[in-house]
Amino acid sequence: MILAHLATFAPHSLGMFLQEGQVSFSLMGLWSNMGLLAKAVAIILFIMSIWSLAVIIDRALYFSAARKQSREFAPKVAGALKDGRLDEAIKIADRNKKSHLAEVVTAGLQEFRSFGSGGAITEAQIESAKRALERSEAIVHAKLKRGLGGLATIGSTAPFIGLFGTVVGILNAFQQIATQKTSGIGAVAGGISEALVTTAFGLLVAIPAVMCFNFFTGKVESFDVEMDNSSSELVDYFIKQSHR
Repeated sequence: MILAHLATFAPHSLGMFLQEGQVSFSLMGLWSNMGLLAKAVAIILFIMSIWSLAVIIDRALYFSAARKQSREFAPKVAGALKDGRLDEAIKIADRNKKSHLAEVVTAGLQEFRSFGSGGAITEAQIESAKRALERSEAIVHAKLKRGLGGLATIGSTAPFIGLFGTVVGILNAFQQIATQKTSGIGAVAGGISEALVTTAFGLLVAIPAVMCFNFFTGKVESFDVEMDNSSSELVDYFIKQSHR
């Protein structure tokens, strides 16, 4: 008789349990189940995601243009310098302003030319051009890294902001249990849903930001090596010209 009674009671109680715990998992449903603080966390994460996406697109386009123009610039300027056409080399660099190599080489060539024209090439002239190359490298390096600091900040802080939303959601779930005097899933569904949403959103923002930051940092390092090599080759060219 006890088993028969449980059999008749179980479907009814299970139906009520599921009905209490029914939560919409659509975007609007999840948003409506979130509290004000959890919504504020979601808005902050959304702004961070837009910011990181803008930085990623900007750096991708900038690095792509720099790489493309540098590949076209390097052989042309090398040929002009080999023939001793200094003015032509500067004009070629001016036509490739998005190239990191062109910007550095232009600074060195212009300083070398403006220091003194005609006569023997002095050591002071070469040193002046070398300092101009170093200053230009520092400026271009700062341009290449523009926005990457913010990308690193977003990648490192977004999971913790999402975790804060998780804690808020769990606290809301326990508060609903205390308020409704029940431990059914319906009492905690809203709090748990907002906790999981903020956690997932924080990871969704952080993971691409960290991956792109590491990728772009590697690109900047390779560009730095290319600029160092170009500066060294240009200084060697000036030294060879001075010995002629």
